[in-house]
Amino acid sequence: MVVGSVTKGCQVAIIGSGPGGYLAAIRLAQLGRDVILIEKEKTLGGVCLNEGCIPSKALLHASDFVNEIKHADRMGITIGQVSVDLPRLMQWKESVVKRLTDGVRFLTDKNGVQVIRGAAKFSNQRRLTVEGEDGIQAVDFETAVIATGSIPRALDLLPVDGRIVVGTREAQALPEIPKRLLVLGAGYNGLELGSFYAKMGSEVTIIDPLPALLPHMDAEVGEVLSLRLQSLGVKFLLGRLPTAFQPGPPARLTVRGPEEKEEILESDVILAAVGRAPNTRGIGLETAGVAVDEKGFIRINNKLQTNVPGIYAIGDVAGQPMLAHKAYREAKVVAEVIAGQPAAYDNIVVPAAIYTDPEIAWVGLSEKEATAKGMKVITGTFPLRVSGRALTLNAPEGFIKSIGDAATKRLLGVVMVGHGVSEIISEAALAIEMGAYLDDLQHTIHPHPTLSEALMESVDVALGEAAHIVPIKNRS
Repeated sequence: MVVGSVTKGCQVAIIGSGPGGYLAAIRLAQLGRDVILIEKEKTLGGVCLNEGCIPSKALLHASDFVNEIKHADRMGITIGQVSVDLPRLMQWKESVVKRLTDGVRFLTDKNGVQVIRGAAKFSNQRRLTVEGEDGIQAVDFETAVIATGSIPRALDLLPVDGRIVVGTREAQALPEIPKRLLVLGAGYNGLELGSFYAKMGSEVTIIDPLPALLPHMDAEVGEVLSLRLQSLGVKFLLGRLPTAFQPGPPARLTVRGPEEKEEILESDVILAAVGRAPNTRGIGLETAGVAVDEKGFIRINNKLQTNVPGIYAIGDVAGQPMLAHKAYREAKVVAEVIAGQPAAYDNIVVPAAIYTDPEIAWVGLSEKEATAKGMKVITGTFPLRVSGRALTLNAPEGFIKSIGDAATKRLLGVVMVGHGVSEIISEAALAIEMGAYLDDLQHTIHPHPTLSEALMESVDVALGEAAHIVPIKNRS
């Protein structure tokens, strides 16, 4: 016990109030448990709500709107000069975040969840020490849930100063649109924020050490996205590694490419978006004896239990994929497990989306992944350039692709690239979870005209029954 500290007790202590933490707390309270939710930041909601998923999507919507206005003349609509009041845009973005974080606090209060502000650390397998503005207090628990999320990966070469070199959080609150922006990292965050600033008028260059865009996906995904972003003025320097940095101004970044050739790039702002790591340091896992793997993720089983009885882990800290909606599902499961209900995390697939222009969404196995597993597959791709709904939205870029088992015709995966596809990928996720076959989707009537029709059409192509495009001999 820390001298001068206050001790509190509870049935369940939850560390971290991100999507997984706050939902687990609410659900456990609903199931009759006495819950303390510990959060070191000023607001609830974690990275996703405060500086990730929500604010970035608000900014992307604004940039999409600006871009549509600029090109409205294609539809015979002429609009004058477009101007953006960036401080007011940022205020609107923050108002969205505040409304949602206030909502989380309202729900935790109404469900009887006690919130403690401070940084938590295990003192032993049944006690946490919480250090906050009000001093130090101990929390004794029967059960604990670790939901500490993830943190940005750091680059020694490019220390974030919030002005010249920014992380994803700072990139969503710049005081002005930079004339030139270098984005280091072609992952989700780099692509999304690069898209935002390109549409807002920045000269954007995206740098990545890998030789291709989104190489873990089927090749056509990166090809479509690359062409679209290049049409927005985005430049790509792939297969490059940063080797030297001078803060300037202007900032100068030296990168090494093929054949060890070096080039110096100048920029007003550099965004370091090189991925995220599990947030497991400094919370006393070693003291509690909680095991982590070689990448720092906490080891869990399908009931979200760690190797220490009574200690659970959910969300980013508990392994890939590091997605908020996976944490939501795990939160419900862990609450039911702790409450003694029959529950386990037994989901087959986790859908994912990148909110670029066009959007990318996928679930299950891609053709590339299925083939790597030695599976024989049939695929069907329906291009959105022949989709009635896509054309009426002035968004013909992209496609929907279905992947099925060649022998059984069971649906294995779906890959989508196009306007708004994040809103329709859940149909494919449900189909895979329920063990659907290609003809189950084929025989399901989809409303016309919609983008979801293209999913049905892609299955027609896979089964060799396409009517709205010229059939192409399927590979199997």
